[in-house]
Amino acid sequence: MQRYPQNSSLSELIRGTEAAFIAGRQQKQEDVESAVAIFLEILRGFKLFEVTAPCVTVFGSSRIAPGSPNYEMARALGAKLAEAGFAVMTGGGPGLMEAANRGAKEAGGTSLGCNIELETEQEPNEYLDQFMDFDHFFVRKLMLIKYSSAFVVLPGGFGTLDEAFEIATLIQTRKLTRFPVVAMGTEFWQPIQKMLVETMVEAGLINLEDLKVVKLTDDVDEAVQWICQGAK
Repeated sequence: MQRYPQNSSLSELIRGTEAAFIAGRQQKQEDVESAVAIFLEILRGFKLFEVTAPCVTVFGSSRIAPGSPNYEMARALGAKLAEAGFAVMTGGGPGLMEAANRGAKEAGGTSLGCNIELETEQEPNEYLDQFMDFDHFFVRKLMLIKYSSAFVVLPGGFGTLDEAFEIATLIQTRKLTRFPVVAMGTEFWQPIQKMLVETMVEAGLINLEDLKVVKLTDDVDEAVQWICQGAK
């Protein structure tokens, strides 16, 4: 496993400062130090994740236990993506992230992770070929999006929904090419889709077409076929 941790002195500089940086005004020197730390973190990510294989990012909860239906679906997905020639990237943690990485690793594919350092430590899962520890959520999210040709969103909490809606926003505003986006775990996603139609679409806040960029399915083969047809 190739790990790219933060430099210890730099990590000491920026750990615990992200909240202060985004929450309000700092002294000019502190702003400059934060900007430099963020820039260096981005450069390290660019260096590590410059992979030649096309990549699919899989988002999902860290709280789903091995053996559960969604875990096994994510594991099968990771394996099928690897067999189709894709590297699999996740947030690097446990749960559904681990499952997708595990499937890719077991199938002989490339397994990548963007781990986030938290006060409640999230250790990277054991199925990663390469991973990096990030201090900033938005830099981590940049890496998860930048290197992917398609996205799969599995059930999850605030973090997963944040990632899903950011991708939808980037596609809606044409800041991101219309890559394949698949939502798996339809029992979870269908009520959310229904809510979006009945509130945002009916109020004219988004167009129905904005929701059609996401394919809902629980069929791993169908998801991978959709990705293979549309990924660049």
